[in-house]
Amino acid sequence: MAKQRNDNPAHPGNWGHALGLALLWLIGRMPPRLALGLGAGLGALGYRLARARRLIVRRNLELCFPEQDPAPREALVRANFRYTGRGLAELALSWFGGPRVDRLPLAVEGLEHLRAAQADGSPVILLSGHFTTVEICGRLLRRHSEMAVIYKPMDKRPLADRTMREGRERAIGPALSKDDLRGIVRTLRKGLPVWYAGDQNYRSRQNVFAPFFGIPAATVTGLSRLARLSKARVVPVFYHAREDGPGYRVVFKPALEGFPSGDDQADAERMNRIIEEAVRAHPAQYFWAHRRFKSQPDGDVDMYPGVKDHRRERRRRRARQQQQ
Repeated sequence: MAKQRNDNPAHPGNWGHALGLALLWLIGRMPPRLALGLGAGLGALGYRLARARRLIVRRNLELCFPEQDPAPREALVRANFRYTGRGLAELALSWFGGPRVDRLPLAVEGLEHLRAAQADGSPVILLSGHFTTVEICGRLLRRHSEMAVIYKPMDKRPLADRTMREGRERAIGPALSKDDLRGIVRTLRKGLPVWYAGDQNYRSRQNVFAPFFGIPAATVTGLSRLARLSKARVVPVFYHAREDGPGYRVVFKPALEGFPSGDDQADAERMNRIIEEAVRAHPAQYFWAHRRFKSQPDGDVDMYPGVKDHRRERRRRRARQQQQ
């Protein structure tokens, strides 16, 4: 029998998550400028304390920017931690912040590309990636366009999962589980754009290996499948914090022509190229703390030496047990 999920904050198993969410609520109620400064400071502290994450970020940047000298690359690692900490504060502001959050400056470019894709009534998938500003920009963008978001449920953390879903629904729009294919297609056919990001190392039967910064990366083919089932246009959209002043910038690109192509491998490679281009424009603001290259065609290859991989250890223990 499946174990029942309990998302009650009073449940002993949720006390740790409840405390963390309470802290997020407090940050979200701060003046935005103060919250963002606090987040950046926490990120700088995380660079010093979070050894495993520091190794992951450093390794990802080493793999993706091998041409960079060590000193500027390490400066990029530090900047990424600051943006990641700031992203946590932006998440808090997005989910729990009041009207002051909605007055943060936002520059939107290329909105005409979204309008053109919708002009004939076609459904629209918004192709994006996991940038640190994703939560706050999703809320601010609501001034210009409604959307739904696809998310990965946190089955082992029911309280955090409920809070994430409710927070995104308040701030952005409907939150759809990545496993609810029918619900996603139904939402697309109703005319509501759906935000999609396939740039993480998900375990899936629909994975192919497609280059990302020239390195094989396990890439889900869900974008091709969704576009095919819903007959949707795919419009890339990316966002970042402005470096020349306060606020944020959102950029829509023209809808992809000839997508899906009928070749899932080619479509996955094209998607990765589009996301890579956006990452190269603002590398410090990408979520590098994720082990994007963990899965490899050769399962014995360890792309993150020095970082514990519990699944790999379990596989090795099972193999040793079978040999005995």
